[in-house]
Amino acid sequence: GSSCVCQPGYRMVSSNGGSSVICEKCPENMSGVTQDGWNCITCPKGLTSEGKCKCLNNEILVERSIDGILLNEALCIHCNGSEQSFSASDASGNKCVRCEQTFINVSKSCDCSSPNILTGGLCFSASDSLPPKGVATVRFGQLGITLTSAWFLKNLQSSASACWLYSNLTACQALGNMCVMNMNSLSSSSTDACGLFQYIYVNTARLGIVHSIAFWRHNLPWLYYGDQPGLASQVLEANHFPTIFSFKGTDKDVKLQFIAASFDAAGNFLKWQNLEGGILQLCPDTQTKLNAAYAFGTTYQQSCKISVSKILLDFANPIFYDLFLEYNGDNGQQYLWAVPVLNLNLQYSEMFVNQGSNMNNWLLTRRFFLVDTLSGKENDLGKLPRVIRIASKITISIRLVSHTQRGTIYPPLLTIAYTDVLVQNPETQSVMVSFSVNYEMNQSEAQIQTDITLGVLGGLAVLWSLLKTAGWKRRTGSSIIDLQTVLKFLLFYAGDLANVFFVITVGTGIYWLVFFKAQQFVSVLLPLPSQEEDFVTYIACAFSLKVLQFLQLLVSQLAIDIFFIDWERPKGKVLKAVEGEGVIKSAAAPVSIWRTYFIANEWNEIQTVRKINPLFQVLAVLFFLEVVGFSNLALMDSSSSLTRSSESYIAPWSRILRFGVSAALWLAIAFLQITFFSVFYERFIEDKISQFVDLCCMSNISVFLLSHSCFGYYIHGRSVHGHADTNMEEMNMNLKREAENLCSQRGLLPNTDGQTFQISISRKMRLHYDRIHETLTRKRGPARLLDSSANTFEQSTRAYNTMNKFLSSFIDHVHKEMDYIVKDKLLLERILGMEFMEPIEKSIFYNDEGHSFSDVLYYGNETTLLIFDVLFFSIVDLASQSFVLAAILTYLQQEIFRFIRNTLGQKNLASKTLVDERFLI
Repeated sequence: GSSCVCQPGYRMVSSNGGSSVICEKCPENMSGVTQDGWNCITCPKGLTSEGKCKCLNNEILVERSIDGILLNEALCIHCNGSEQSFSASDASGNKCVRCEQTFINVSKSCDCSSPNILTGGLCFSASDSLPPKGVATVRFGQLGITLTSAWFLKNLQSSASACWLYSNLTACQALGNMCVMNMNSLSSSSTDACGLFQYIYVNTARLGIVHSIAFWRHNLPWLYYGDQPGLASQVLEANHFPTIFSFKGTDKDVKLQFIAASFDAAGNFLKWQNLEGGILQLCPDTQTKLNAAYAFGTTYQQSCKISVSKILLDFANPIFYDLFLEYNGDNGQQYLWAVPVLNLNLQYSEMFVNQGSNMNNWLLTRRFFLVDTLSGKENDLGKLPRVIRIASKITISIRLVSHTQRGTIYPPLLTIAYTDVLVQNPETQSVMVSFSVNYEMNQSEAQIQTDITLGVLGGLAVLWSLLKTAGWKRRTGSSIIDLQTVLKFLLFYAGDLANVFFVITVGTGIYWLVFFKAQQFVSVLLPLPSQEEDFVTYIACAFSLKVLQFLQLLVSQLAIDIFFIDWERPKGKVLKAVEGEGVIKSAAAPVSIWRTYFIANEWNEIQTVRKINPLFQVLAVLFFLEVVGFSNLALMDSSSSLTRSSESYIAPWSRILRFGVSAALWLAIAFLQITFFSVFYERFIEDKISQFVDLCCMSNISVFLLSHSCFGYYIHGRSVHGHADTNMEEMNMNLKREAENLCSQRGLLPNTDGQTFQISISRKMRLHYDRIHETLTRKRGPARLLDSSANTFEQSTRAYNTMNKFLSSFIDHVHKEMDYIVKDKLLLERILGMEFMEPIEKSIFYNDEGHSFSDVLYYGNETTLLIFDVLFFSIVDLASQSFVLAAILTYLQQEIFRFIRNTLGQKNLASKTLVDERFLI
């Protein structure tokens, strides 16, 4: 469609290419046009459809004299086929050449008359022992089509006969190619191309074998490895490839030197081709990226859609390949190792149905092609084929020998799958093709070790959860095993099992990251994507179970009982008018409520304080992954570099390495943050938890917390100065006296500094607390500051004063029937997180060297929150393959849950302490 030609009967006068063509009609007496199209000529034996002269068979057309002068009338000269000449016209009819040798052998002339047999341009004697009559059909199983191929019809019988009678190398190669085009089909009852090949193969054992390879017969192409059961596993696993590979070394050590012998469809050897030129990759790409496919240890994947019109243009003639892997022997001599081919179209055909997945049943072959546009032509070989066959999926598999320390591999395997395409509209039709190089090793041992670890740690998690459940039962003051106990055990077990899965997955990810990327001589290879499914399942289980633990933690923190004990006592008396009586009486001076509001606000602020800065954590992880380039460590290649050139090939991601890199970075940055905050920031700048305890003491307010029915925490904030509702001068004087040790210590017990305690209260104490608390919670504070129900307000105020008086008197040992003792926890009690002694008659206050009351805050559950964040980040990343999106969504979920914890925690605080929610800012 890019140029113009003259119509039949017209000669060309002028042509500069393209559409600039001038034509002139030939006269009646010279109606023919010369072969070059520039002159008119008389044709004695008629014209072709193109308006040019034609001659009979075995005649050549002559239009010019020997010195180039154009003749007025064309000549048809008969080629002399006598014994002296043995000449015949060539295929184009332009010259006389010596006729094919089989004609001379059979008929001593250039004629192949009956009873001799003419086929495929060759002449065979009727007395020759010829192979069976071939069936020139090709089966396209995916389309359910069997058609008669024009190429097979023309060349099958002649190639088989020449190969059988004369051991003609080209004919044998052509016959082998036709068998490959027929998908190496095997059937004892068929005489198709493969049937004829097998017939010749079996009956030419006398010719011997090539290179001591039993499957490679002299003069025949090597198509099969044999169909004996178990032969495939023997070929692929019995022998190691006789050289070693490394990730860092010379070019020979780090690259796979694949080389292919190429043949055309007619059986002619073309050349040796190195695969680094992108021979097998149908998708276009840069030379650098194409060559990266054969760097040892680099998983290569390439896929694209190719239009059928481009395939027909680029692969007009099919090329057939025999693949080898080049290596050097101990003496420096170069050797070739034949690479077996697994044709999936043959493995899953009707003959091998349900056997393809078992290696022992594989039928390995040798020769393959990329595109076949020839066998699907039914009539004229110059027309478009009815069906084409394309190698839509090519995979080279490199398998590492188990327990090797020196990069020893098994022989490579090329797996190929073909797609049959019915050609209808080439311009709109397209085919998806892919090429990949996979590296794998036997992962069964690693899987067994993982299962053993999971079983052992899972069993320990059961025991640990049982201990937690026993401790929880002790703290709730109940000894009955009921449904609630079972549910609580399951929640504990969910959290502990999540930690088990987390430890296993993090350990596995870091193991592969370190041992795969750091090795020089190859001893391990990454699991394939199909082998990562168990790992991804473990991460999903860890996240699901951690979600349950996190929600249970959130609910328990939002339901704690808390009360602020105000130790301040009235200073003096004031005159107060008695409503309705018209008289003035003296009354105790009211105690300011602002200190309680102040402490309540401080408690509200520290509810979601963490040991790390969540925003910095997310940004730092994202910075190291995307800016510094740690994400490049998650690529399935042998490089441990943090940078990649834009021109270099980027290997696919490994999900195990992505998790390993991100989890390791997240934990490392979190560890550094926690270390910085605990060692430097909280010691020299600000420690909000310790400051809250100090503030309670300065405000003369204690905090009574109950996280369970009979267990909680106590912060002793009773001022050593007796009162805190004072002016600035007296406050500074009190602080000075305390700094100079001129007053008693802050501790609950005399001459001690212990202000924080874990408390285990008796059942009697809890019942008394609940009775007062029921009255306290009937009204959750005034609805409006001025306009409120006086009775309800007075009732709540009395309940508040009653609770304050009761708890303060309880701390002062006033109630002998509900007294308490102070003691240290045993080391084992601290380790197990439970109490051995049950508070039957007296409650027990356990000295707390740290600030364990933070267990009801975010601050004391940093491990749970950190693991939840890591798993959330990893789940989003595994689903989206985007660290940026994972970071954004992780920060959003942190903020959402922090808002929920703050909002509902504030409501619970207002409900339990009678502090109006409007004062919590």
